[in-house]
Amino acid sequence: MAQVEEKSGFDPDGFMDADVAANPQPYYRKARARGAVIRGTWGPNIVTRGACEYAFQHPDEFSSGQMETIDLGQSVPMIPLQVDPPDHLKYRKLLDPIFAPRQMAKIEPDIARYVNELIDGFIDRGECDFSTELAIPLPSTVFLRLVGLPLEELDLFLGMKDGILRPSGADLDEMKVSQNKAAGEIESYFAAAVEDRRRSRRDDLLSMFLDAEVDGEHLTVDEILGICFLFILAGLDTVTDSLECFYAFLAQHPDHRRRIVDDPAVIPSAVEELLRWETPVTGVPRVVTKDLELDGCPLHQGDHVGVSIGSANTDEVALPDAYTVDFDRNPNKHLAFGGGIHRCLGSHLARLELRTALREWHQRIPDYRLAEGATLVYQMGLRQIDSLPLVFSS
Repeated sequence: MAQVEEKSGFDPDGFMDADVAANPQPYYRKARARGAVIRGTWGPNIVTRGACEYAFQHPDEFSSGQMETIDLGQSVPMIPLQVDPPDHLKYRKLLDPIFAPRQMAKIEPDIARYVNELIDGFIDRGECDFSTELAIPLPSTVFLRLVGLPLEELDLFLGMKDGILRPSGADLDEMKVSQNKAAGEIESYFAAAVEDRRRSRRDDLLSMFLDAEVDGEHLTVDEILGICFLFILAGLDTVTDSLECFYAFLAQHPDHRRRIVDDPAVIPSAVEELLRWETPVTGVPRVVTKDLELDGCPLHQGDHVGVSIGSANTDEVALPDAYTVDFDRNPNKHLAFGGGIHRCLGSHLARLELRTALREWHQRIPDYRLAEGATLVYQMGLRQIDSLPLVFSS
């Protein structure tokens, strides 16, 4: 059981506060006590489980298809996230079979090998920075394998990815320029890769995208670029952040860690519970398409709202023991991958990476803890940790 302590006071803009990022669950509880929707400087945030589910289930009222909801400098919409019905259905018909569990399971041996190769690089030292030495390189290596790009280009790819998700600059204008530059580089990079697959197919996702067909229609190059952009946003840092949050929790909760070591069969349900409790993707944006009321809270056409997945996942009205971390929770109907038609396309791959990392790591490194004196610095939005120093005996 993991217990949390509450502090006095409430800041409606606290969703991006560093102290809240380190321990968000008490803040979520206070937010829900104020209503289904709370308003801050940056706009309304939907915080109760029922209201979040409503937003996910009604894309006609809470649109994800307006590009300005997520502008990372790309020239194409991220597919299928930034496409609403009816076109959205076409893309899911094309893409769901490609990202189905059976397809993703084919690369599990590769993922296990990558995890062990990364562990080989630090296990003899008895310490590591988990963030830089495993959590960051693992999902990007898996991505390169899936799309058939050389693993030797990992550092180049990480640089382009960080240019999008962690742009440099002293202010927002400079950061936007940096982000736009990185976006152009990524589009050029993948456009060249797609053209290469046109000339010669391979056993990879880019080739599968080119061959996929629904009702006689194939994906265009721009559509494939939009899919790759979404993959970068929703499939790389999100897995990195999940790994960081998971291992930070386990390093500080030895009873939960020991449960995984003693009974590896619990790993699938542990992954689901840690996704619920930690909720690394704390929220997602939507645009309100018409004036409406949500659980008695007025919203207006054009409002940019945040759907607080983290708060929904700890809502005690929907889940009375929400503040207990229970690896035996079944079923576990968390919203960590969103909900409705825009539920995360890559959820099966993310789960596979998380399960495989937990299994391989705990077979080789069953006892670990935070390095002495370590202070974890969390960021919100995507809930990430700047550095996660671990010490262990193998």
